[in-house]
Amino acid sequence: MFLDLLGPLRTRLRLTFSGQSESVPAWETALEQGEDAGYFAPNSAVWAVHSSMAPIASGIRALLTQALHPRVLAGVVDHSNYRSDPLARLAGTIRWIFTVTYGDTEAAQRASERVRHVHSSVTGTYISGKGEFLPYSANDPDLAEWVHLAFTDAFLRSYEAFDGPVPGGADAYASEWAMAGELMGVAHPPRTNAALLARIDAYDAAGQLAGGPRVDEVVAFLRHPPLDPLLRPGYAVLFGAVLETMPQRHLDLLGLARPRLGPVPLPMAGAAKATLSVIGRALGPVGPSEAAARRRLGRLGLL
Repeated sequence: MFLDLLGPLRTRLRLTFSGQSESVPAWETALEQGEDAGYFAPNSAVWAVHSSMAPIASGIRALLTQALHPRVLAGVVDHSNYRSDPLARLAGTIRWIFTVTYGDTEAAQRASERVRHVHSSVTGTYISGKGEFLPYSANDPDLAEWVHLAFTDAFLRSYEAFDGPVPGGADAYASEWAMAGELMGVAHPPRTNAALLARIDAYDAAGQLAGGPRVDEVVAFLRHPPLDPLLRPGYAVLFGAVLETMPQRHLDLLGLARPRLGPVPLPMAGAAKATLSVIGRALGPVGPSEAAARRRLGRLGLL
């Protein structure tokens, strides 16, 4: 019975993550092309984290964290189609992350330039917590940094919670993935775990994070996105487990609480690990992006 579900689950997962259910997207197979190893090696902390199933949970946490910055949130609400076509936005984010992770340096730079070009038109005004109308631009280094911090922290905490210690340590991942921040215009991305946590706290200490009605709308959407019915139970488990990994201060701003049964906290990590294990069985041990990168490295004699 379990094995009978893996085929339909694989189809729905591929459709969710890439927009294509029966074939591998052309951009993934194109990662086989290129003439250098790229920014990250197969034995890097980045490959270890990004080739696991933890990034599926990381995406939930990253989006919740990003929503705490009013200017970042304004850009998402005003300029993205996250409500009408959330899978397209998800697929675009996955494409950038995996291209930077597994592509050669030219592909990684080209993918980052494409995202920055799209962001160049994401501008407008938002109402601050003080009622002021202030400008925002998605390519503002301050906003790019918050997005980078949110992604880096989410990948780290999710891997630590659902897989264990990061190979090479959390500092290795923060240091390596800082390159992705630089590609997106972040001037001085943190290169240690301690620096990462300090920068996140500094945004809050400076009064740059906030909750509010717009945050509530995004949280409501992320709690119950329009997923295929087969995926909804697993998503609910991952959403609850992600809340266990988040700082209490962030949960307070988001209006969320860790899962409980009355006064008793519900331990969600075990259920999340089981859910991610099933997803891993459905998708297979090596994803198309990593497989394409390995073929490139083999051709170049770098494996």
